[in-house]
Amino acid sequence: MQRREFLTATTLAGAAIIASGCSGKSEDKKTVNINKNKRVRLKLATSWPAHFPIMGTGVDEFVNKVKIASGGSLKIKIYPKNTLVPALAVFDTTTTGQIDAFHSGPYYWKGKNSAFSLFSGTPFGFTAEEINSWMKYGGGLDLWRELYGRYNLYPFLGGNTNIQMGGWFKKPINSVDDLKGLKMRIPGLGGEVFAKMGVNPILLPAGEIYTALERGIIDATEWVGPALDIKMGFAKIAKYYYKGWHEPGSILELTFNKRVWEKLSDEHKAIIEMASDSLNTNMTHEFHAKNQEAFKQIQDLGVTLKEFPEDVIKKAKKSLSEVMEEQSKLNPDFKRVMDSMDKFMDMSRIWTDVGINSYLKIR
Repeated sequence: MQRREFLTATTLAGAAIIASGCSGKSEDKKTVNINKNKRVRLKLATSWPAHFPIMGTGVDEFVNKVKIASGGSLKIKIYPKNTLVPALAVFDTTTTGQIDAFHSGPYYWKGKNSAFSLFSGTPFGFTAEEINSWMKYGGGLDLWRELYGRYNLYPFLGGNTNIQMGGWFKKPINSVDDLKGLKMRIPGLGGEVFAKMGVNPILLPAGEIYTALERGIIDATEWVGPALDIKMGFAKIAKYYYKGWHEPGSILELTFNKRVWEKLSDEHKAIIEMASDSLNTNMTHEFHAKNQEAFKQIQDLGVTLKEFPEDVIKKAKKSLSEVMEEQSKLNPDFKRVMDSMDKFMDMSRIWTDVGINSYLKIR
């Protein structure tokens, strides 16, 4: 056979094979998946009610994306708070392997290790953009996974509430003295800062806050921001709504049992990583969009928007410094994480002052 004839015949044969492959049924393409014969089923518990706005629905969307992207080979069943385990027992039950994963907030577990509260964020600390940047490109995620690894856990960024409000109060706060003896639902480092100002911080899950505020078990509460606060009905019983500084960009977590995670195929791991990135980004943006809508509705309810007095802010910053110093002396893990955050913040502060802060002043 002539060389030209051979090349022509080979080319035509190759084209025929490709055409034959492309003419297959679309259903066959949809089922192409290296894990199609390996079905994995995981249990995920949350600290929120079923389909809770933004936080709960964000997890719903995450699970659906994992199912679709895996061609149905990886399915995650959601167990809302108290349906399989109590809302604040998800950490322990994932550690022991009773469930495979959970969605919650790192500051709830500060009793395990005080450093865990830092991974949620700090008062007067990172914004949502800054803490996400520190986590992914400043070493935060590596530190988090190292410390959680001691508890057989493997965490992912599971969303961000964006800037939170300072809380709902039945009476106005005119000075630091008005905080003394106040019973307030507030977790994490924010609670420790308020404690140094005379507040009695109380940790309550979402479903118990309204009743506690209504019955006088607590005098004030923070929750998240306008989008979720308005759904909780706080405006009916507490008319003073304060601007926030205690949680400027709080991380939520999507955390897996480490042994379960390590047994997953590389494909399933990659799918979870991509879906969790989507969850984290979308939740941050959704909070911003929904907060601005809900804020107008809250103003129409006769709520008085307030700022904490200058002496409260000054005392809060001093109290935060004391808390950070005390915890650093007590816990080397806390100091390592805090030092990492401080180093990143020093650089970020310079850039944000030149960048976004400068822009907002002239917008």
